[in-house]
Amino acid sequence: MARSKNIENMSFAELTAMQARIERAKVGKQSAERAALKQKLTDMATKAGFDMRELFDGRMGKGKRGKVAVKYRDPINPSNTWTGRGRMPRWMTAATKGGKAKKEDFLIA
Repeated sequence: MARSKNIENMSFAELTAMQARIERAKVGKQSAERAALKQKLTDMATKAGFDMRELFDGRMGKGKRGKVAVKYRDPINPSNTWTGRGRMPRWMTAATKGGKAKKEDFLIA
């Protein structure tokens, strides 16, 4: 493929190929710069006598979310529980249907 000096004279296929090469180059540059910066920060922390995990309170990357305590329990089958988040479970929907019971009746004390 001959290189045209003026992009106005390039065909659609040539422009598409150039765009793909540019995207690959961007991804490569970003990865290289990220790795260099990470190494620089690690070196600075080590020189100061710290570990990167200490500096960021052990939260490198995405941390785990904590568990949510169970708020509701089925008195008929205690293995049926619900935290109160998300959709109401089927066992509670069936129990509260028609006004037989209230959601508060299943609260754990």
